[in-house]
Amino acid sequence: MKVLVTGARGKVGRATVAALLEAGHEVRASDLAPPTFERERPGDPQEYFQADMTDAGDAFAVVRGVDAVVHAAAIPEPTKNPPYVVFHNNLMGVFNALEAAVRWGVPRFVNVSSETVPGFFFPERPFLPDYLPVDEEHPIRPQDPYATAKHFGEQLMDAGVRRSDVRAISIRPCWVQHEGNYERNLGPQVRDAGVLSPNFWSYIDVYDLADALVLAVESDLPGHEVFYIASPDNVGNRPLKETVRKYYPDADIELRELEREDASGISCKKARDLLGYSPKRTWSDYLDAEGRLKPGVKGLFSGD
Repeated sequence: MKVLVTGARGKVGRATVAALLEAGHEVRASDLAPPTFERERPGDPQEYFQADMTDAGDAFAVVRGVDAVVHAAAIPEPTKNPPYVVFHNNLMGVFNALEAAVRWGVPRFVNVSSETVPGFFFPERPFLPDYLPVDEEHPIRPQDPYATAKHFGEQLMDAGVRRSDVRAISIRPCWVQHEGNYERNLGPQVRDAGVLSPNFWSYIDVYDLADALVLAVESDLPGHEVFYIASPDNVGNRPLKETVRKYYPDADIELRELEREDASGISCKKARDLLGYSPKRTWSDYLDAEGRLKPGVKGLFSGD
């Protein structure tokens, strides 16, 4: 297939372009960064366009003529821009990309959503999830502009499949890690489970996420499906129930049956069952028992 990847120079986009190429697809990439007049390197997409997906004209131009869209373009960190900028950018980007896909008759749209959709990641009035592991059936109560925009993006997918023949998949990745940031982000949690995160020690390797996005592109699932993409284990491989009870002793969180003792705080069971998602990597491939990067680890992000 010919696949458009928006946000192709971000961490998710870069890994997805590489995975799509490896899977034998033709890739058109777009991002805000300007192109360069250089010879192509191995692993470069066949096409690159500078495009702002909040501009409808740009969106219609880059979506035309592809067989599938992976929409990864977004402001990924919601606290470093004014709220209206986050909301406008992240919602209008997905609206324009989907609208273009519908009008051009693109049959498959993969929307990169977020684990933050239920709302307990960046709330102004903090709250905890109703139960663990969190799955796709968990109630959605976002307060902040990032999670709200991502939730609305998923609703746009619902509307898209109602009004056209497009098939849509929304992927909710956990905190995305690669060889360039594992030590910085997860090292402290490996050393001390008391370093808490709203996703309850969950994470996803960027290359496993990219593989999941390829599966979504290639999927024939009808309608619109939402999937969490997480590593099945937690950071540190500690018993999840005991760790939650220790660090959240007064929390009213239902602890449900686990598929493994050291399960992630977010379930990827639906993705495994319906998409065939099978992650191949874990934090301990990159970090030692002290949370330090193992020597010789290489990848797309080795210099980051």
